[in-house]
Amino acid sequence: MISLQFLLTALVVVIASGTGVIYTLAIGLGQGRWPAVAAAFGCTIGIVPHLAAATLGLAALLHTSALLFNVVKFAGVAYLLYLAWQSLKSGGALAVGANRKVDRPWRIARRGALINILNPKLSVFFLALLPPFLTGTPDTATTEMITLGAVFMALTFAVFVLYGLFAARARDWLLSSAVRMRWLNRSFAGIFAALAGRLALERA
Repeated sequence: MISLQFLLTALVVVIASGTGVIYTLAIGLGQGRWPAVAAAFGCTIGIVPHLAAATLGLAALLHTSALLFNVVKFAGVAYLLYLAWQSLKSGGALAVGANRKVDRPWRIARRGALINILNPKLSVFFLALLPPFLTGTPDTATTEMITLGAVFMALTFAVFVLYGLFAARARDWLLSSAVRMRWLNRSFAGIFAALAGRLALERA
């Protein structure tokens, strides 16, 4: 049975999530409602490898292997810097513009998934978050981890969709001003660059 304490903890974590929220907001503002839903879906799917690693014990290996951790970490840093550039580039994947084309949903979802997949801290995070909420019965530990992970993913998707829909509602107001669009693109680029810098400083 899922405890209220876990639900509240997971909800706080999801609401305060960083990179995935920023990405979903950027897509909602730049491309609208359904692309934002695709972004939320991609960010949610990107959690799966980390939950699997935590369940199978691979997160502990990642935590103890500095080489493996750094390989994933710097791939993530490079990807975040790429997203920063895409925010500034005219017609880029994250650029907000009045006449930009809407990306295909699978491309939006793929970028969202990669944001989480390439963050090695997530595996270690889930290894720390989930076990305290297990019943302590060895025979059901794996099932419980999967269940808790599924609930966490459901909360992630729901909250991210709300973020995306909120951003999509503000889109018309944003697109009415070239100045607002320009500063928003610069802001997203700066945020993604800052997140890349923070990830680069993370240690296993």
